[in-house]
Amino acid sequence: MRPNVRVWPNMAMTGFEKIVRIEVGGRVQGVGFRAFVQRHAEARGIVGWVRNRAGGDVEAVFAGSESAVAALCEVCRRGPAQARVERLDVFEAGCATLEEVGAIGRFLQLATE
Repeated sequence: MRPNVRVWPNMAMTGFEKIVRIEVGGRVQGVGFRAFVQRHAEARGIVGWVRNRAGGDVEAVFAGSESAVAALCEVCRRGPAQARVERLDVFEAGCATLEEVGAIGRFLQLATE
C-alpha cells in the first residue's frame, strides 16, 4: 500500500500563470491596507488572501495572470492613502498557499497571524 502523499498540481493544471507571496512593511496596519488589496485583487481577477502579521507587516498571496499579479504588486508598493510602504518583498509561491486557507476561486481577508 502506498503512503498517503498529497501531490500538488503544477501551474499549468491550476490555470494560474503566476502565484506569489508578498510581505509588506511600514505603516501598513490600521490604514485599510487589507481591504485596499482585496478590492484591487478582485478588480484584476486575482485569487488569494491577505492578512496582518503580529509583527506589524501585511502578508498576501496572489494567483492569476502574470500581468495582473505584477500590477497588483505595484499597487501594493504604494498602498492606500494613509499607508507608508517602506518594504515590499515578493516570493514565488505554490498552490498549497491557496489551498491551505480555502482561497481557490476567491480572495479572502484572513485573521491576524
